[in-house]
Amino acid sequence: MKKFLVTAMVLVASKQIVLAQNTEDTTSKTKWTNHFQMTVIAQKHAGFKSLYSGNNSLADTVEPSATSITTTLFLGRKLWKGAAIYFNPEVSGGNGLSFAEGVAGALNGETYRVGAVAPHVFIARAYLQQHIPIGNSTYEYAADDVNQVSGKIPTSRITISAGKFAISDFYDKNNYSKDPRSQFLNWSVWSNGAWDYPANTRGYTMGLVAELIKPKWAIRLSSVAVPRIANFNLMEYNILKAHSETFEFEHTCFIHKRSGNFRFTVSNTYSKAPSYADGIKAIANGDATLLSVIQGKTEHTSYGGKKLGLGLNIEQGLTNEIGVFSRVGWNDGKYATWSFTEIDRTLSVGLSVKGTKWKRVNDVFGIATVVNGISKDHQNFLKAGGYGFIIGDGALNYGHEKIIETYYNMHLSKYFWLTADYQFVKNPAYNKDRGPVHVFGIRGHIQI
Repeated sequence: MKKFLVTAMVLVASKQIVLAQNTEDTTSKTKWTNHFQMTVIAQKHAGFKSLYSGNNSLADTVEPSATSITTTLFLGRKLWKGAAIYFNPEVSGGNGLSFAEGVAGALNGETYRVGAVAPHVFIARAYLQQHIPIGNSTYEYAADDVNQVSGKIPTSRITISAGKFAISDFYDKNNYSKDPRSQFLNWSVWSNGAWDYPANTRGYTMGLVAELIKPKWAIRLSSVAVPRIANFNLMEYNILKAHSETFEFEHTCFIHKRSGNFRFTVSNTYSKAPSYADGIKAIANGDATLLSVIQGKTEHTSYGGKKLGLGLNIEQGLTNEIGVFSRVGWNDGKYATWSFTEIDRTLSVGLSVKGTKWKRVNDVFGIATVVNGISKDHQNFLKAGGYGFIIGDGALNYGHEKIIETYYNMHLSKYFWLTADYQFVKNPAYNKDRGPVHVFGIRGHIQI
């Protein structure tokens, strides 16, 4: 913890020095961008009814508070015309409730798949981005922002990003539900839970994203690396056996002059993931090696894992203060979850309200509900006593996992936000024999 505090202090001090050196008007030309964030989240849940528990179960008794912490320095520099490079060193540590296991719609988006770790410094992102104007494009001014150097960019363009990044940086965006540092905390609310998107343990991958962007629509296509082991740090890219491609079509529309967005996503992933059918056979035959692969403890000796996924993401502004959103997700559910979380079907609906009416213009209230499900093969695997790397109670009385989350995000000073959060989880890990669970959280967030 001391190592983390020292590192965080250095990052803050570095940021303040840079701010002091860049006191000119924000519209002036600059080749650099620099921002900083720190987020601390503490959660606790009440005890609940449980007929039995397994290796990956959420604890049914009251746990000590689980606290996570992340700090990130967002650096970027212009290179040549239309090009910039971005570099994000990050520190993260802490733990989630029950080591971030026991609920498919996991409870804290900042713990990601790291259950309990000491603070650790790593490179979150390091990528090159190139904008290429197409046709007789006009230009618009892009203000300095996180991983965005200020300057004019073409409104009609091809954008290519190559290097290390989170694939979710580019896909499944939503103005009302995307960032667990300022909005909803639950994984299946701020993201499409059924998108088993390629990522290492901390949520990052390497590869290339190409975007065709027009004023009212966009098309994206990417090819990136996948984990060698489920929920693991080491990644691999094999053009024939291990890779993941994602396609997205985005369209901006207006209802009564209020803007909204429609995003349709298709993903296809090849990896070393075993099928759930093979997992059921392994349980019957006592094949501990294959079961260890599905749990993310052992590397598989062969390829063959395939997963097709579909996603729909809709957001619509109703007034200047109120917006609604919804996500629908599906994957075929035949092969073991490899990267994100154990959800094969999902439906979420939510509402976001700014605090203008009660004279808190920068405050935000949000409420959402999500229903998650899994395929028949996945159900049978868990019923037989199987475990993934997120869920598994040793048995299963199947029911849809249902979650309600609400939060209030208070803007207390120029750089500081404080959030109160509550989540209600019915049938955690799809098990009607456990729960419901009441989860309470508080979040502090600094953004400079």
